[in-house]
Amino acid sequence: MAETAIFAGSGAVLFKIGENYDATGWTEANRNFVAGQAEALINTITRTNYSDSYATLNVDVQKMLEEAAACWAAIDFISYNMAGYTSRVEAEDMINILWAKFNLITDILKDQKSVTYVSGA
Repeated sequence: MAETAIFAGSGAVLFKIGENYDATGWTEANRNFVAGQAEALINTITRTNYSDSYATLNVDVQKMLEEAAACWAAIDFISYNMAGYTSRVEAEDMINILWAKFNLITDILKDQKSVTYVSGA
């Protein structure tokens, strides 16, 4: 099965999950499912359908979308299986950092003046 998620590929999500991740459940189908959910969430939060216009977006906006989707997908995978981390606290710290970054990016994307500024740069 080919990757169908647009914003964040497997490599971006794996980078966010970190080296202690237990790969149980890490399948292409699951990754596409979770990354697709992340895209829908970002589109809904920002009230902009970035999925349909992704190819025409400024590369900076594309990178922000990739970052946000990878963060959200990593949160889902870490929450699903914390077994590989040295402790639950380590896994929860990873989630908190990813959550903060996801919120920062979606706040920026919600402000259309910021998106217009970045797109015009």
